[in-house]
Amino acid sequence: MNARHLISVFKIATTAILILCTTSLFAEPPVPRGTQQPQGQQQPRTPVENYTIEQSVSEKAQLHTLSFSALAFMTGTYGADTFLPPGKVADYFGFQYMRDIDTSEAGHNMMFLTNILNNMLSIFNADQKAMFLALAREQEGIYRQIAEKRLVLIKAFRANIEGTIPAGYKALSETAVKNYVAGIFDLDGTLSYRRAEVYGAIAKSLTATQIAAIKKLAFNDSSTWKEMPDQTDKKSMTHEQDVLYSTYVSEFFSWYAGSIEADVYFCPERHGTYFGGFYMKDYPAIGHSDYFIPIDLTSDAGVNMLALLTDSQRAQITGIKEPLQVMLTEILAIRRTIATEFRKFLAGTTANKALVMQLSHRYGELDGALSYLYATRFAAVYKTLTQTQKDALVKLRNQNVFPEGVYLYADPVKTPAEPDTSILFSK
Repeated sequence: MNARHLISVFKIATTAILILCTTSLFAEPPVPRGTQQPQGQQQPRTPVENYTIEQSVSEKAQLHTLSFSALAFMTGTYGADTFLPPGKVADYFGFQYMRDIDTSEAGHNMMFLTNILNNMLSIFNADQKAMFLALAREQEGIYRQIAEKRLVLIKAFRANIEGTIPAGYKALSETAVKNYVAGIFDLDGTLSYRRAEVYGAIAKSLTATQIAAIKKLAFNDSSTWKEMPDQTDKKSMTHEQDVLYSTYVSEFFSWYAGSIEADVYFCPERHGTYFGGFYMKDYPAIGHSDYFIPIDLTSDAGVNMLALLTDSQRAQITGIKEPLQVMLTEILAIRRTIATEFRKFLAGTTANKALVMQLSHRYGELDGALSYLYATRFAAVYKTLTQTQKDALVKLRNQNVFPEGVYLYADPVKTPAEPDTSILFSK
């Protein structure tokens, strides 16, 4: 299976999470090892739920998510930990929300992005399309930088749980982790600000006829979108640029037709994305085009994972809830301020770039702090597990296929040079 085909399968798989990318961004796939044991039956999805930011950050949703991440981390590998849907980067433009609330229940179907992409391209003129393409070419390298920086962090977390930290160092440094993740979010802020700036310029250039055509496309009902032939001129761009171009054009609609609430919204898995939960969720769908990830997969696995622990072990995990809720409260405030700044471009004015970058850095510090908390608590529990408990967790995972290499987002690549993780440990 080549890289392009593998990632096209991932498009079909994502029924519970956002993947804005439609095909592979990078290069060759690693050869998986082990055999697949699906986590759920192939089944239709339940009706669209009432997705809200309040539900996403609720104590229950977050406990299920962090317990699911703990299971993935304790039974996973470095390569599995690296998998990440690209839509979790620079995500202030409402696309996740648009997927989740689609009344036609097609939000995670492989044609969802394609249909809105082609509808919008049929409306845009040549100059507007050129602006999207220029943005894709401009930002291609920054996306790769973020993915490569993640590898260092993930390798450090894996070394901490496996007891293979660099010689001469004692433990993960919370300060170092927070600063490092803040650097990742600095790049995220750069991507996001520039994207909003270009989107605003394109919005300003729309004609009355174009605006009327866009208004016929409902934000929350993809059945109002026409099924159209491919509108993209793929000969004018590299494959990587094609992926970003498709993302930007479709995302423009979710931002233009959406709201500040849609921009602020995120799914429960948005933060602390370094522990393999996305891989554990997505892999069973590979090779099964009609497979749907069970809606209750995260909650069921999380609850069952906690049930396998002793009271003291369980307390290590559940004890994360209180500091996590404090951090999520600040994260929500940051996201709302940034999203509000970006909507100034849509109104024809200019966002405060210094403020956006300052808040993006702080956002990264918070993501780093909660990720450090996850990494250290998960490792502490793992080191006290009996062999019987470890075997039970592996059985609960019900999946023993792992990549030989790593992922840059959802794109499998051969393992790069071993990252130096010493900067994330204290002596």
